[in-house]
Amino acid sequence: MKAVHFGAGNIGRGFVGLLLHEGGYDLVFSDVAPTLVDTINGVSEYTVHEVGAGGSDKVVTGFRAINSQADPDGVADEIAGADVVTTAVGPTILPFVAPHILEGLTRRGADAKPLQVMACENAIGATDTLRGEIEKLAGDAWGDLSARAVFANTAVDRIVPGQPAGAGVDVTVEPFFEWAIEQGPFGDDRPNIPGAHFVDDLAPYIERKLFTVNTGHAATAYLGYVAGITRISDALADTGIRAKVEQALEETSGLLTAVHGLDAAELAEYRSTILDRFSNDALPDTVQRVGRQPLRKLSRHERFIGPAAGAAERGLPVEGLVGAIAAALRFEDAADPQAVELQERIRTDDAAAFTASVTGLDASHPLFARVQEAVAQRQTDLGVYRA
Repeated sequence: MKAVHFGAGNIGRGFVGLLLHEGGYDLVFSDVAPTLVDTINGVSEYTVHEVGAGGSDKVVTGFRAINSQADPDGVADEIAGADVVTTAVGPTILPFVAPHILEGLTRRGADAKPLQVMACENAIGATDTLRGEIEKLAGDAWGDLSARAVFANTAVDRIVPGQPAGAGVDVTVEPFFEWAIEQGPFGDDRPNIPGAHFVDDLAPYIERKLFTVNTGHAATAYLGYVAGITRISDALADTGIRAKVEQALEETSGLLTAVHGLDAAELAEYRSTILDRFSNDALPDTVQRVGRQPLRKLSRHERFIGPAAGAAERGLPVEGLVGAIAAALRFEDAADPQAVELQERIRTDDAAAFTASVTGLDASHPLFARVQEAVAQRQTDLGVYRA
């Protein structure tokens, strides 16, 4: 069996690639970073170090890497003969992955077993997005090619922090992971991924993860940044910050119960587990890493505006979420283009225009005025208040 995985970064090697290896797949990493590709090809094994309670070292072998930018034909040939294709590249990069998969399907024998495609991204319906990009590129040819692949959405969860200098291709991760996969597209032929669980309805798993893990992680980062704290674990050790994160997550849990009927007691236990994971001081995770790309995190269907909008529409509390949004508006990082753009736009746009363009909310939405007020307050603090 063979798996092609797009994105040979820390998540690709330390989470998705590890589980594919444990499932018995020969592993082909595809990436556009030539140094990383060469480094991977220069070793015969790497170690995933699970740090914290219950963690262990796991050695990965049987892999190689290919530069999809320099050798697109090679990637297409690998896909043509693969059983599984996965991604961990970020939702905005999926359109650049689509042409490689399409070409691989074109070269794939019509009688071959369908390629199993899963986008493992922090986004709702990421595999649907990838499939849509492939179909758009294929045009009329998709009718003949569509039977050569099946596409399944997934929800993935594992904290993989920035890695220490000199780690090479080794990866440090937390012991916990979750990989939920919708089982319908596979029928009776599921991919062999140890520890993954296959579910009939993925939506509750995706939103539970996005609106608890991702919301809580980002809230911790932004509130920690405002407090001048560097490490995520140290931010959660601050009782004031922890209380604010807990408030935001209680609000997202209220929405999850209202929308999906998830049990409130089980969600409370899930929140507790998540906060314990964030508090793992063996993970060298920082507020700068977790807080990067704030414009994306403040967009309409992401971890703050998504649940806050849903809660506001139902008359549920949003104070904690709005507080986290206000903290995100203060995030600065000269090395992060989105953080730079965020602060530039706060200084140049009026509050209403900024709120509409960044959050995607209509001015009539019940959340809009709350976010606009937070934006205006940030502008006042900067001395650039605009009506």
